[in-house]
Amino acid sequence: MEIITQTNRTILFAEINPERLNILTLIGDVRGKSSLDDDKIKEINEQLVVSSFEEFLEKFSPVVYSWCDASSSSIQYSLVKPEKIPDNCITEIPLNELNDLLNMLITLLDAKSAQGVANVDFTFSNVLNMISPQKIMDDIRQVRREIQYTYGKYMELDEGDPKRLDLGDKLNYQFDQASHNYNNVLAMLPLAIEDIKTRLLLGDGETSRGGQDFKAGLLSMGDDGELKILEMKQEESTQLAVVDDGINTSLMETFREDYDALNEEKSDYVRELVARTFCPLSSTMESFVDREVEVNHYNHYLEFYKKSKDDFVKAVKPLIEKILGVKTFFDQYQVKEKAMQPKLLIANVPLDMLVKSANLPRILTYLNTTNDKNEFENTIWFGIVPDVELNQTGGGKLQRLRFAGNQKVEKQGTNSMESLAALMNALLPYRITTFFSFRSGEETTFSYIATEGIDLFKDKCMPLMKRDYSEFVVPCIPNVTIIPKDKSGLILDKRMVMDEDGHVFLSDEKEDTMKMWLEGIYVGAAYEAAGIVAAWQCPEYLKQRFNNTSMEYPGVRFDVEADDNALLAATSMTKEISGFTNAIKNSINHTGFGFVFSSDNAQYKGRNIKNITVYKARNLLSSGTQFEPIYKTLVVTYIERMLRFYSGDFKQDKILKFFSSNPSSQKSRWDTDRQHVNSILQDGDELDFSIDDKNGICNVQVTFANVTKNLKVQLTRKAGESK
Repeated sequence: MEIITQTNRTILFAEINPERLNILTLIGDVRGKSSLDDDKIKEINEQLVVSSFEEFLEKFSPVVYSWCDASSSSIQYSLVKPEKIPDNCITEIPLNELNDLLNMLITLLDAKSAQGVANVDFTFSNVLNMISPQKIMDDIRQVRREIQYTYGKYMELDEGDPKRLDLGDKLNYQFDQASHNYNNVLAMLPLAIEDIKTRLLLGDGETSRGGQDFKAGLLSMGDDGELKILEMKQEESTQLAVVDDGINTSLMETFREDYDALNEEKSDYVRELVARTFCPLSSTMESFVDREVEVNHYNHYLEFYKKSKDDFVKAVKPLIEKILGVKTFFDQYQVKEKAMQPKLLIANVPLDMLVKSANLPRILTYLNTTNDKNEFENTIWFGIVPDVELNQTGGGKLQRLRFAGNQKVEKQGTNSMESLAALMNALLPYRITTFFSFRSGEETTFSYIATEGIDLFKDKCMPLMKRDYSEFVVPCIPNVTIIPKDKSGLILDKRMVMDEDGHVFLSDEKEDTMKMWLEGIYVGAAYEAAGIVAAWQCPEYLKQRFNNTSMEYPGVRFDVEADDNALLAATSMTKEISGFTNAIKNSINHTGFGFVFSSDNAQYKGRNIKNITVYKARNLLSSGTQFEPIYKTLVVTYIERMLRFYSGDFKQDKILKFFSSNPSSQKSRWDTDRQHVNSILQDGDELDFSIDDKNGICNVQVTFANVTKNLKVQLTRKAGESK
């Protein structure tokens, strides 16, 4: 570990935010260059490398752009900033942990993990309703409590008091968070919807059809001890405002001023809505409400909100799934003491753009610098390619559509098999093990494989087999299901109606229930696979799970398929189904195809394993009967890099020392230290070499249980040596 300090740096070949710098832009013109200087590598690390999900959100600030289309009276969304629309007409919606949709999905992930139940038993609706107007308003109420509490403490203190200044800093932050939605009408709609319900229905329709109008009252006790509720007169109501003690009144005015300062196009309605939302006062209750107008507003707001939210989800889902993929990658590294912490380099450019003939030289120059030198801090070991196309032939074309069916929409942003092949061909000299997963959807889930098997995926991978780069290509299945398609519905609210007597209530009719569908949310298995392999490279990760771990070695030789290793090094994801049938398992075991996850019931020493585990960890290099475990490629890569370092770029005399029988040689040290779960050489493994003097080549043979892998390195000879 002193020489090669990390074996888990990973590059993600995907675009997150096109407005941020990408790896092609940062590398720049490479004509006449074979490598990049240290300053350029440092800049790339500062801009594109992240070591946590939080750092990823901060550096790349993923956003979706929205604008209003007056011709269709609708809100449009795009992941790419539109160029022909004025900036003042575009709203940037940040996709961070404050975004209601992303926050809901992260909460759902945590809830599933905490419960450890399969998809069929998990109540998705309890979490999905987090993006309903009512739940959004609940969040606002909590923010409101915190602001009012802080503001009250702030006003109690004298000007210049250091504690008051501290509270002022806190208020500035709280107001900043609250103000993000002032000029986002769509974000204000849930507030407007709940505001109307509050003013007309006292919150959630407590007044039923035919009920009496609400009148404020006071509980009193008569001279004879009888309890009475007396109607409060208007002047009494006005007197109640005195208890506000000026604090809430002042706070309300502050919010009005804040709204005006941040908006050029002001709306009196929105200004008062903001004030009512964050400072509800009895003294501000309106004495007269035009119920018919407010009911029409409410229903229009609700319908517009549903339509806009539907369109928002459709536009943002591909990016949301990438964001959750990055979170999944980092979630696999669960250790008490961080040592070799996985780092992720975000290329931030579409794969088809990166593999263009004009752009590939830039990537190769970068990899010449990171992967072809005896400095290993920046070496790339793994790659992630999500969303590879999965073309399936559908049934015959129907002459007539008799019932509403699924609309076949080609998913945007998928990567072609041709682009993946071009990438792997370019990466071959740099020995980057690349995990890829197929596009998300129902046909790449645990449920699909449990019934249909893996033949579809194996057939799709045929163009990548029997190639020089096959041992570095790892197909990952199945994808993670965050929300199944058939459980992705949520009720936003109900339409409001008014009867002939002017009483207002929420409709109980089925057709008046406003419901939307997320159509399923998934995460590519490549994120999970790369994440778990990057995690187990760290000796601290292995030490936390295995008693026989060496702190001297990374996890390149860790065989997840051996013994109970998969149960002890389970993923962070909760099991989704009850498992695969024996027929499906036999099909997977027949050739050992792919990096396959398991959702089977399992126990280790009486403890139930509730998480998804790794069933197979294979690449596309085949012996004719079996595909090869990825650890073999990683061990050979590790030995090649250690040999290059110790031999001074493959000098023959130093290679002989590396393989000598001297107890202090590197081979001897590995040979005598086989008892650890991460020992470079384990029982049944052999390491040998031979020198081809004529051609100046050193042939290294690494044998794993009678299966030998060959590594050829070109010798560096001194002047005058035979060639």
